[in-house]
Amino acid sequence: MSEELIPETPEQETEENEAAEPIKQRKNGLYPGVSDELAENMKSGWADTELHDLAPIPQAGHTAARRAALSARFPGERLVIPAGNLKTRSNDTEYAFRASTEYAYLTGDQTQDGVLVLEPTGEQGHQATIYLLPRSNRENGEFWLDGQGELWVGRRHSLTEAEQLLGIPAKDVRELAAALTEATGPVRNVRGHDASIEAALTDKVTAERDEELRVYLSEARLVKDAFEISELEKACDATARGFEDVVKSLDKAEATSERFIEGTFFLRARIEGNDIGYGSICAAGPHATTLHWVRNDGAVRPGELLLLDAGVETNDLYTADVTRTLPINGTFSPLQRKIYDAVYEAQEAGIAAVKPGAAFRDFHDASQRVLAEKLVEWGLLGDLTVEKVLELGLQRRWTLHGTGHMLGMDVHDCAVARTEAYVDGILEPGVCLTVEPGLYFQADDLTVPEEYRGIGVRIEDDILVTEDGTRNLSDKLPRQADEVEAWMARLKG
Repeated sequence: MSEELIPETPEQETEENEAAEPIKQRKNGLYPGVSDELAENMKSGWADTELHDLAPIPQAGHTAARRAALSARFPGERLVIPAGNLKTRSNDTEYAFRASTEYAYLTGDQTQDGVLVLEPTGEQGHQATIYLLPRSNRENGEFWLDGQGELWVGRRHSLTEAEQLLGIPAKDVRELAAALTEATGPVRNVRGHDASIEAALTDKVTAERDEELRVYLSEARLVKDAFEISELEKACDATARGFEDVVKSLDKAEATSERFIEGTFFLRARIEGNDIGYGSICAAGPHATTLHWVRNDGAVRPGELLLLDAGVETNDLYTADVTRTLPINGTFSPLQRKIYDAVYEAQEAGIAAVKPGAAFRDFHDASQRVLAEKLVEWGLLGDLTVEKVLELGLQRRWTLHGTGHMLGMDVHDCAVARTEAYVDGILEPGVCLTVEPGLYFQADDLTVPEEYRGIGVRIEDDILVTEDGTRNLSDKLPRQADEVEAWMARLKG
């Protein structure tokens, strides 16, 4: 990574073409400064790269509808939704930027430092404006001396280009904080993404009102529109191909570690999407009993199981969330198959309980009942009845987690929705959720026979509620044990 000219981040002027103070150099940069001649040379000789007649992004109509619904919910109030800023990883390197879900949902934009503002136009209606960084200033050298200048990190859209793409009037974000400081009237802000915006609004907002805005935007995503469903389909299809990649390379993982599996899936995610939607769980052997095993540094051994929980995030930030538990050598042992079949049966019961008009909790209850029946049948709960086990929740020692969650732009989408709208809510067409029962027998669990210890199984699919039932968006991956073995044999050749 080159470091010759990257300076410390400068304070920027509010006007793009206004001359700024000299940009501060890096403390230990190899060049002592910039000569007047070089500075003058760098101002000119550049082609006009402005893009014209740009078509709106595919979801522009959908984001406009989302903003209209938001406007109707909070009439007469100024609404501020930031994208967020870069976060430092170490010293002067940053994590890859990922725009806040609320901002991307309402704009379709993913650029750092962006802010969407809805200004009330009276008692009803709002004027939306998106505040963005304009093209880098060439007059003051920002474009080639600033660490976030376009010469260093790439071209960004002009404000005019952004307007054409997003369908929203655009202004310079560097003017926004000062303007918000002077703002009057009721204001709501999505917190936790942009400290400078929060500082400008510190005496104008309340935590309760801001939380109401965040909750509304979370609940708005409970039912997906056509664009979102298409993106989830795309994410699931790419994820299926990523799982196929892993099976084809299991011999290399056996020679190295779980990290080969992680890297193999990540390659597919970056080829077909923006990224992975969450840290991939590549859990081989007893690691499969750790719910969020993301260290992925363990051995991959024939005769054991691989629990792979991973999802591709599309370029528009919708993620799949799929889990398959695979016999590393291609064939389940009798005990592995018994446990796997129990989880499969529980998932089948859960999926069958997902339908329009059903309670959200129904699929969890259906899956848990099947798993409790199996645990009682196997003699792991003494002489207790299934009803008593469920009443006391004793099956949870081995089932551990809830059986599913909402899915969308976040892997655990709609997470701050009100309980009555989410887990106590009723399913309707357009809801997308996961169904993912599991059984996990810890390696040190002395309450189960020794041969069970260290076995973890989870099967997870992404289920869309439709007008007349459901559709399994991740059904390109087999689930039944015989089908899994045949699929793996075919891929391994």
